Amino acid sequence: MGKPILMSFPDKIETERVYLRPCLPGDGEVVHRAIIKSQEDMRRWLPFAENEQTVEEVEAGIRESYAQFIKKEDFRLHIYRKEDHEFIGSTGLHRIVWDVPKVEIGYWIHTDHSGNGYMTEAVKGLTAFAIEELKVNRVEIRCDELNLASRKIPEKLGFRLEGILRNDDRGEGRKELRNTCVYSVLPTDWISSLNE
Repeated sequence: MGKPILMSFPDKIETERVYLRPCLPGDGEVVHRAIIKSQEDMRRWLPFAENEQTVEEVEAGIRESYAQFIKKEDFRLHIYRKEDHEFIGSTGLHRIVWDVPKVEIGYWIHTDHSGNGYMTEAVKGLTAFAIEELKVNRVEIRCDELNLASRKIPEKLGFRLEGILRNDDRGEGRKELRNTCVYSVLPTDWISSLNE
């Protein structure tokens, strides 16, 4: 692979019902509203949701993510419903190691849109993009062992549970030790799962 910073990235990745686009300066207000509305559901699993943030803090985080996107160090993507362009969540390709290459997919969904299969659809589209377009050799998803909703996504998409890292992280309030599930899919696994 050449220099990653020179790599092209599409304006959006589309699936049947949603599209994913890079986070952009100015997204802070809509993302802040989604975080506030979803905070009760997310705080148990995501450190950034444990404490209330201001619109300015969320916007600053988005601008930092946008800078990483430009440098091709991390790809934070926002998810929108096609029918009305409503923001429904966030995903992305993280912990990128270009020498392999491999990526990790992370995600969270606005509470009002959970349970509709949007995130599974978005992660499927992003996995396909990573394998087919970026030619990665490994896609990982890591999540808390107790987060059954998050675990269902890689399981539905044919990812393999490689192991559970014991006492790998801390839960809400950073007090209780928690286990992390590590799922992965390789290009050969992905092609096989699509043909089933």
